[in-house]
Amino acid sequence: MNLLGLGSAGVFFVLILLVILLLRSVRIAQEYERAVIFALGRVTRRPRGPGLFVVWPWERAQKVDIRTVTMSIQPQDCITSDNVTVRIDAVAYFRVVDPVASLIAVRDYMQATLQISQTTLRSVVGQVELDSLLGHRDQVNGRIQQIIDQQTEQWGIKIEVVEVKDMNLPESMQRAMAKQAEAEREKRAKIIHAQGEFQAAQELHQAAVIISQDPAALQLRYLQTLTEIAVEKNSTIIFPMPIELLSIFNALNTVSNQKQNESE
Repeated sequence: MNLLGLGSAGVFFVLILLVILLLRSVRIAQEYERAVIFALGRVTRRPRGPGLFVVWPWERAQKVDIRTVTMSIQPQDCITSDNVTVRIDAVAYFRVVDPVASLIAVRDYMQATLQISQTTLRSVVGQVELDSLLGHRDQVNGRIQQIIDQQTEQWGIKIEVVEVKDMNLPESMQRAMAKQAEAEREKRAKIIHAQGEFQAAQELHQAAVIISQDPAALQLRYLQTLTEIAVEKNSTIIFPMPIELLSIFNALNTVSNQKQNESE
């Protein structure tokens, strides 16, 4: 009976150890996590998760966050291809697409991605002129994103977006750009003014052609101008006698002279 009692107690003890071992082996991975399983120093299974998974005593699990990471690229002093120094601040968005490669291909993928982003930013900016950098920022962003993504692909990292947030120019360059912008605005203003003068001259020419074909229209325009001038109370208007009226007087004078000659 004692031996039977000892045997039952041993079995019960073993069962308790197995339950404790099983509970300690059960792990939980969140929806945004994947667990890489190492057994005796080697990756033995595909990443586990999300949810429950079992890690045996001879295995080790390391979790990797697969959410998109926002990484600020520290301000970099860059020199453009036209020898202008500009301080650029950027931000990169990336995520882990291969948890195994992110652990075994690089020691610290966060630091490695940051370093390659900084060097790529300086390299790309050095290949473009300042005007292109200011006017075609989207193309510069796309070029930086493409180069970084090619470098980090072997680490299991996907670069989603790279954006240049701010660019600080030297004060001398800012003043020069302000003068250039002011000169450009004056140029556009003069061009618009010249175009307006040209169109006005064309309209006046057409009006002159139409009026010259109809003398009555010229007289009506003349009277309209006098009406507009007469609005001012202090205006003195000298109304010249039309040439047509003088011709009528000349004809009457001629007829009167002829009658006098006939009576004599």
